[in-house]
Amino acid sequence: MSLKDLTKEKHRDAERCAFSQKLISGDMSVHDYANYLVQMGYVYQILENRAYTLNLLQDLPGIARAYSIQKDIVELVGEDHGLTYLPSTVQYGKYLESLKDPKSIMAHLYVRHMGDLFGGQIIAKKVPGSGYFYQFNDRDRLIFLVRSKITDDLADEALTAFDCSISIMKELMSE
Repeated sequence: MSLKDLTKEKHRDAERCAFSQKLISGDMSVHDYANYLVQMGYVYQILENRAYTLNLLQDLPGIARAYSIQKDIVELVGEDHGLTYLPSTVQYGKYLESLKDPKSIMAHLYVRHMGDLFGGQIIAKKVPGSGYFYQFNDRDRLIFLVRSKITDDLADEALTAFDCSISIMKELMSE
């Protein structure tokens, strides 16, 4: 069974979250989308810093999203936006910082970045602003490269990544 198959149910759960549905509906206010981006910016900065430290991004050119997310935030609400990190976002960040094993970080990269490479292409057409977050120079190559780095033994950690993402989305809907 592939990693995609092993995580299919959790992936569906994430897609069914009310916030996910709102994100792809095109009915997202600038404020709500900017708040989402602030949460993602925090998570991606930590995740990508851990990945750089463990040399996981050196052969994935252009996959890092933290800068692009920040660019979207500034475009939408400026640098002094006043948006804060949600408790679930901070908890996820602390969890990512605690991971030492490259395979664990790769599982989170798989969930987050493959989502951007696929579903992000749909989201980009529906959200306010330019959507730099979802723009990749060589999307097909990145998909191939990420797939070449994943193995089925990443499933448990990938499921944790989905759980963390779902927690953030649920909290975003309750605000």
